[in-house]
Amino acid sequence: MPTASINGVSLSYSDTGGDGAPVVFSHGYLMDSSMFDPQVAALAPEYRVITWDERGFGGTRATGAFTYWDSAADVLGLLDHLGIDQAVLAGMSQGGFLSLRAALLAPQRVRALVLIDSQAGQEDPAVTPAYEQLEQTWLEHGPGPVQDIVASIILGPPDGPVDYQPWFAKWAELDRQELTLPFRCLMDRDDITSRLGEIDCPALILHGTADAAIPVAKAEAVRAGLAGSAELVLVEGGSHASNLSNPDQVNVALLEFLRSLP
Repeated sequence: MPTASINGVSLSYSDTGGDGAPVVFSHGYLMDSSMFDPQVAALAPEYRVITWDERGFGGTRATGAFTYWDSAADVLGLLDHLGIDQAVLAGMSQGGFLSLRAALLAPQRVRALVLIDSQAGQEDPAVTPAYEQLEQTWLEHGPGPVQDIVASIILGPPDGPVDYQPWFAKWAELDRQELTLPFRCLMDRDDITSRLGEIDCPALILHGTADAAIPVAKAEAVRAGLAGSAELVLVEGGSHASNLSNPDQVNVALLEFLRSLP
């Protein structure tokens, strides 16, 4: 994958090129740009599809502490690097966190938003201690002791449609100490729910009904808070990564939304 020097970080990205309207996909925590392979395949004949590895994952290193506001600046910087004035920003989980912030930072750059199993608030205090413990075990012993639990939260049950093994292999390669940087970004993020009314671009919200990380109520709160037209599509049986567990349903809704944009 090519790289671009953005905000002092070397970002790894892919770009299908072409003359279609640009759509940029931003991945979730512990994932990388490859999680959107099913969407790239479905959209590339019609759209210019861009994916990228966020700080700490895939081919992009995290060199210091950062926030999702920094990640929002990263995706906007990537648009600059590619000569793109305006794009649809699509993000899964933390990819949605940064996409919402990009829409706040530079609304004129965001044609529309697609939020996949995401939200606008902070982590539920009821689950924070468990996530902190999972991270500590990972740091001390590697992903092995906790990877099945983590995979079930993100990808769905082990007997589901998403194969854990490729992700286990990727997680085994992650630098444990560097992982603390994106983890702290995730856990210490600010709540932007009160600012959703500043975002008036069209939005499609896709949310798995079996999402074990973010309840549907959080997606409903985003829909209610956004100032622009916002459609919530429930992905029946979809995991937290519903674009991977239920790609056909997600792709149909995604294409319908993109084709409806003026």
